[in-house]
Formats: sequence, C-alpha cells, structure tokens
Amino acid sequence: MTDFEGLKALVTGGASGIGRATAELLAERGALVAVLDLDPSSVEKPLLGHRADVTDDESVRAAVAAAVADLGGLDVVINNAGIGALGTVEDNDDAEWHRVMDVNVVGMVRVARAALPHLRVSSHAAIVNTCSIAATAGLPQRALYSATKGAVYSLTLAMAADHIGEGIRVNCVNPGTVDTPWVGRLLDSAPDPAAERAALQARQPTGRLVSAAEVAGAIAYLASPLSGATTGTALAVDGGMQGLRLRPVSQ
Repeated sequence: MTDFEGLKALVTGGASGIGRATAELLAERGALVAVLDLDPSSVEKPLLGHRADVTDDESVRAAVAAAVADLGGLDVVINNAGIGALGTVEDNDDAEWHRVMDVNVVGMVRVARAALPHLRVSSHAAIVNTCSIAATAGLPQRALYSATKGAVYSLTLAMAADHIGEGIRVNCVNPGTVDTPWVGRLLDSAPDPAAERAALQARQPTGRLVSAAEVAGAIAYLASPLSGATTGTALAVDGGMQGLRLRPVSQ
C-alpha cells in the first residue's frame, strides 16, 4: 500500500513503542518520516532522527524546523510523545501533576504550534494525537494519567474545529492497554507480574493486550489521504473495552 507516497511525516516519541511502530509503518507506505524523541539514537534509516524535549518550546521549534528542512516539507504530524502515571488523586503531588500535564498535553500543543505554519501549505495536512481509553472510561489508579488524556481528547476536538477551514484534519486514537516498554516496566514492578498481566488482559474483551502495530494501523488510517472526510474523531483501539459489555463465562 502506497497511500503516503510523497508525503512527509513527523512522529514524536517515535524511537520506541507505538511511535516507532507508526513511524516504520508510514515509511513502509511511502512517507518520508522524521522521528522526534528525547533519545533518537536507536532510529535508523530510512527514518530520520531528531532530538526534542516536548516540555521545552525552543527545543520543539528547533527540532520541527530541522525535520521540515530534512524532509522538504510537512504533511502529517503524529503527536505521540507521552508518559504514564499511577495512583489516585492523593498519590501524586503538585509537581508530578504539572510534570505529566506538561508532557502529555502541553507537549502536544508545542509540537502542533510549531508544525501548523508548515501544515497550512500542505495539500494533505493531518494531525493524529495519541489519546487513551483512559479519556473515556474510568480506570482505577489512573487519576493523573486519565486527566491528561481527557484533556488530549478535548484538545483534539477543539483543534479539529479550529483548523478544518485551513484543510487540516485532526483526530486521535484511544488505545486500550498496549504491550509497550512502559507497560512492561509497570508489570515488572508489580508484586506478581504474571497476575498483573493476566488482570490487564482480562480487562479487555479480546482477552489480550493491544499491540503497538495495531495502534499504528489505526493512526495510519486517520492520517491517510484516503480518510479525507474524517476529522474530529476518536478511534478506539482497545479490544472492545469501551463499547462491549460481555457476560461472564460460566465455569
């Protein structure tokens, strides 16, 4: 499939996990792809790696400018950089709330702000934000993380409304629990990693974790020129977690 042939894409948090899978998929489908990451050292050709800290506006602007120069333009932005957080509202202090909000929400704002002047001159401009099932379903021990992803969901809708007249589509993906390095570290820190993995798998009606490749496929769908009528949409990639209510299997 070559629906991205000739398009230039930028993926934040693209050195691992969902971001890496997305960057590689877009490249396979014809795009020239630049990856922005705190540590882009593992990024290999045909991907282009640039270091960027999404909490630093100057760093973001410099990295976006360098990526656009390398790519020769910009058509697609995948706003994927983000971090996790555990606990109830009591378990994280103000500093941690500000830190996670700064990465997960304001980081997307900084990237979009730097990219918009370039997207406005594209004949196919699309932004896809990585959101989460946590934006639309109450999950235990995820108060801070859920608050940031709820903000990303609302931000996506507002951006879609603001920029539709400029020909820029804005959508988001809402993954369930994805088998990424961060989830792996979370499982490793649990008292019983095997039991914790089983609980996370059971929470999703498919009975398994979502793969990074499956989320990448959804992101590519939203970013593709073939989806030109899709904007302001949140696409769930959660194994049925949001919409299905299955009856317990009798023993």
